[in-house]
Amino acid sequence: MANLVSRQIHLKNRIVGMPKEEDFEVVEVPLPEPDDGEVLVKNIYTSVDPYMRGGMRSAELGKPLGGGCVGKIVLSNSGKFKVGDYVTGYSGWRDHYIASAESLTSIDTTIAPLQSFLGAVGMPGRTAYFGLLEIGQPKEGETVFVSAAAGAVGSIVCQIAKIKGCRVVASAGSDEKVTWLIEKAGVDAAFNYKKVENLEAELRKHCPDGLDIYFENVGGKHLQAALAVMNMHGRIPLCGMISQYNDIEPTPGPTNLSSAIGKRIKLQGFIVTDFMARNNEFYRDMQQWISEEKITWEETIIEGLENASKAFIALFTGEKLGKIIVKVDTDF
Repeated sequence: MANLVSRQIHLKNRIVGMPKEEDFEVVEVPLPEPDDGEVLVKNIYTSVDPYMRGGMRSAELGKPLGGGCVGKIVLSNSGKFKVGDYVTGYSGWRDHYIASAESLTSIDTTIAPLQSFLGAVGMPGRTAYFGLLEIGQPKEGETVFVSAAAGAVGSIVCQIAKIKGCRVVASAGSDEKVTWLIEKAGVDAAFNYKKVENLEAELRKHCPDGLDIYFENVGGKHLQAALAVMNMHGRIPLCGMISQYNDIEPTPGPTNLSSAIGKRIKLQGFIVTDFMARNNEFYRDMQQWISEEKITWEETIIEGLENASKAFIALFTGEKLGKIIVKVDTDF
């Protein structure tokens, strides 16, 4: 495989505010032969996720971006993998890469389709699973509110909460997403927050007995409204605050944050890698729930590595349903 070239997406400009396509560029970079213990991977799918926006604030210009990806081993100098094996890694935004075999994880496609290891049974799914179950600690009969509920993380949170016997209220940014949440994800109530004048009043309408858990994906007005409606000893897993990721100036916090004291509310941030040692628990439960048709999901596949920046920007415009994935190998 002499003269192998990797097509990569590099950060071209320091991003200010909302990302733009001209902030990224496609670059061809030569790759060496893999050393002992290394493999050459051809990416089939690469992920775009909201958390990447934070990393771009300090990312080195002219260097490849990173992120979750799934691909196929095309050359192996390791006993761990053979040519043709499918793996997950964190060298996304490119079509080929060299990696240590120990940094990669094999994929069991009997659980779900290959690309879904970037979504429902990948990092977003694990985020939903551990964030809700470990920090939210749902109990049967409790009320759970999920923001950005039709997204890759939120949609799985909603369904796990239903599996655990909770009443689920969801917010999303379009009527199409609201319909999907009710008809496919099985939530008890959902609303289009873009059509709501008073978010707190809307929540109180759907949660007459208050909120026990708020799974935080949005921040800002959503967090303020949830705090107002939370019950005593409520729990708020702080997963993300996508409404603030592109702010040029810091957004002021909720004006009612002090209510968390009197209500004894737990607000806890987390990162999915906190639970890496327990991934087998996630795969075990997800495989069972999928086989029982208790979990469903949506994916938006955008073809072509050169369109990765468009896919990334779509995360912040709210125009796509479910997990957004870029198909790098369009012949697969």
